[in-house]
Amino acid sequence: MSATTPVATTAAHHSPVRVRPIRIILAAALSLAVVLGLAGPAHAATAAEKMAVLTSFTQTSASSYNSWNNARTHQGDWAAYGFDWSTDFCSASPDRPLGFDFTLSCHRHDFGYRNYKAAGAFTDANKNLVDSAFYADLKRKCAGYSAVVRPACLSLAWTYYQAVSIFGSLASVDESDVDAAAELI
Repeated sequence: MSATTPVATTAAHHSPVRVRPIRIILAAALSLAVVLGLAGPAHAATAAEKMAVLTSFTQTSASSYNSWNNARTHQGDWAAYGFDWSTDFCSASPDRPLGFDFTLSCHRHDFGYRNYKAAGAFTDANKNLVDSAFYADLKRKCAGYSAVVRPACLSLAWTYYQAVSIFGSLASVDESDVDAAAELI
């Protein structure tokens, strides 16, 4: 066999096709550059982009919850946004009161509070939005339980919502709220 350029034939025409090694090398290099370019670090999200995504992740709809939960399970894809994904779940309250699993609802609630605060946008309106989304999440969770136990779940959901609505932020709690809660105990 000689040291000439390899020859191949196409199935359709059985005519020789010359394979040029330099073209193969260039195509491979270009492909590698494209792949590495796509896998490279993403740009940092702007404050406006971060707020838009944060707002979309804290709506009352099931689709908002599903988008947030998908992002939660793929946090690396959202690194450019610098979100705080930490949580203490339902804080001092049980995560699974009477066996009803409120864990992810509490996690999304923490996500909303922590990220609106970090963005300097923890206004009454945004607090109410996050609290309302929390209540909607809890009600959707309760809807998955049997009709026999669902009323108990919904009652707990209402109690958890009231707790965050009134005591959800130290800035929103005043002494009269604490005094009123003490009277209930």
